[in-house]
Amino acid sequence: MITVFGSINMDLIATTPRLPKPGETVSGSGFSTAAGGKGANQALAARRAGSTVRMVGAVGGDEFAAPALALLEEAGTDLGAVRRVGGPTGIALILVGGDGENMITVVPGANGMVGEQEASAAVAVMQPGDFLMLQLEVPAEAVERALIEAKTRGVSSILNIAPLTADAVRLGRMADIVIANETEFELFAGRGALTAPQREDALMQLHRETGQTLIVTLGAEGVIAARESKLHRARGLAIEPVDTVGAGDTFCGYLAASLDQGFDFEAALRRAAVAGSLACLKHGAQPSIPTANEVEPHL
Repeated sequence: MITVFGSINMDLIATTPRLPKPGETVSGSGFSTAAGGKGANQALAARRAGSTVRMVGAVGGDEFAAPALALLEEAGTDLGAVRRVGGPTGIALILVGGDGENMITVVPGANGMVGEQEASAAVAVMQPGDFLMLQLEVPAEAVERALIEAKTRGVSSILNIAPLTADAVRLGRMADIVIANETEFELFAGRGALTAPQREDALMQLHRETGQTLIVTLGAEGVIAARESKLHRARGLAIEPVDTVGAGDTFCGYLAASLDQGFDFEAALRRAAVAGSLACLKHGAQPSIPTANEVEPHL
């Protein structure tokens, strides 16, 4: 079973032929809303991948609360630990350019009210061998408490160190499995810009030092990982991306679900990379997440 402890947002998405430069205004070509939040996205991905998933987080008392949870509820996610609080639901303002790249600003709202009490309660009902998935869109002290409790109970923790906060390095060292993109990994490893060979060397060196499973997503280049003293690689699919906003969260959710379902690590890595690629073919973070039936033919 997978418990996801993290953020729940509504995404407000504007599309434009190209992303603006600082101080520049560009004309948009479309607008939509979609459920989001890194925690909710990863929970939905794990659920669509076929695992039993419990979401722990908070939404506000506004009109965005229900639609923010709608796809999770439709997929059969356990929402019993999602708390309703006063104030607004978390919001993400997203710009998507014509090449599929994006810019995002997140306003935490109710996510900022998720605390250590919720973290302790979330892990207290978990069993050894369960998976706890976390990100950094809820307060750092809550994430830290969840990681500490997970270690105590023999729960496997997966931390996606995104968005990149001042606490990312410290919290990342506490998790069993760390997932980062190229930029996040460079900070986590304490390095500057890395070439591909340098990145692999840094990955293996850090793995030897910490014993953690370390995973670096590389966009179109796939993913590399260090686990059990070996370097692993996996490629996604050759695609023309429409919107990359949900790719990383889809990868994380599918990786957790695949490990939960007993896939060996290399197969789990490949399945997650393919799912992340497919998520780039539709707009929106949650609407773009593929189901297991959509992923399997590509493996």
